[in-house]
Amino acid sequence: MRDWRFFSIFAAKFNINLFKYIISMKPVTYIGCDDAELDLFESQYELPEGMCYNSYLLAGEKIAIMDSVDPRKTDEWLEKLAAALEGRKPDYLIVQHMEPDHSGSIRAFREAYPQTEILASEKALLFMQQFNEGISMEGTRAIHEGDELDLGGLTLRFIAAPFVHWPEVMMTYVKEVKTLFSADGFGKFGVYDADPDDWACEARRYYFNICGKYGVQVQKALDKVKELEVDTICPLHGPVLEGEKREEAMRLYTIWSAYDVETNGVLVAHASIHGNTAAAANLLAEMLRARGFEKVAVADLCRDDMAEVIEDAFRMGRMVCCCATYDGDIFPPMHTFLWKLQLKGYRDRKVGLLENGTWAPVAARKMREIISTMKDVEIVEPVVSIKSSLHDADIDQLEALANAISK
Repeated sequence: MRDWRFFSIFAAKFNINLFKYIISMKPVTYIGCDDAELDLFESQYELPEGMCYNSYLLAGEKIAIMDSVDPRKTDEWLEKLAAALEGRKPDYLIVQHMEPDHSGSIRAFREAYPQTEILASEKALLFMQQFNEGISMEGTRAIHEGDELDLGGLTLRFIAAPFVHWPEVMMTYVKEVKTLFSADGFGKFGVYDADPDDWACEARRYYFNICGKYGVQVQKALDKVKELEVDTICPLHGPVLEGEKREEAMRLYTIWSAYDVETNGVLVAHASIHGNTAAAANLLAEMLRARGFEKVAVADLCRDDMAEVIEDAFRMGRMVCCCATYDGDIFPPMHTFLWKLQLKGYRDRKVGLLENGTWAPVAARKMREIISTMKDVEIVEPVVSIKSSLHDADIDQLEALANAISK
């Protein structure tokens, strides 16, 4: 344990500001909370390892708090905040993102620290009133692109990052510690220290399902970040990224936001009623593996986590949709999948089609109608059509489709 009396004597002798010296030893303190019991993020994405809501205390001569947490964890967060403050009072609350999992404790914070000034973008301040009816806006201030806040020893520069993934989002750069507070950018599913050596898996699922539609806006934010000297990235979900992990995150976000292909592979996604369409899909997958792809993933749209299938669709450059006809249309799980791809901005890919029907197969035509609305998605010929179940006469069609997808 340090002898602070010694430091006091040392500071007095050499005319050192002791407060500055102590604070500079730990300019950033993590005060986020894990929510291991949460089973669905945004009430739709499975969370096998829960979720974390990250918050940070920045200490110079003045103190700023970076974002709050979901209301499920308000009490725990306020306790962590009080412990980190060690009797001091925060001067600022920075609100980078107004989604409730990061802003849900603002009202409770104001009750605990009424003299603290709240800084947020103009749109965030509007959203703050929408989420908190009757909240007083006295003591709030709008921040804009390029604005700076001097904490005394730490300088915060605010960076507009609209639609990463909401329109009000700001990121914050602290040049003295070369740290970027990236809001929802570079986030991932899971509690704070879940799978620390495998950031990409759940970060990829998070990105394409949460931010995937906004690749252009993510690229604009990345361009701003690349102009800075960043050693550490502190997102609002997932671990702090440093060193090789930071470099890998930047590399992958550059690929993902440009809708580029990350893995040379094929996703074979099937929606099968009685298993016959699935059998054809699995045989096609074997043919594709024989052609040397790095990865061939088979997804059962009736049973698998849809968010993971969306992730694989964006990760790889090729996909085959295999679907049974149902009530003169597409079997609903495939319709949901294609609708979600459309919603998330699926583009720049090659897609093959396989349909099944007993008396009037129309699934391929219906799938084509949806896919044709997606930007720069090429539908590969031939389209495979089987009747009820796979027959020997259909094998040549499958081989031809496998060859066309492989080109």
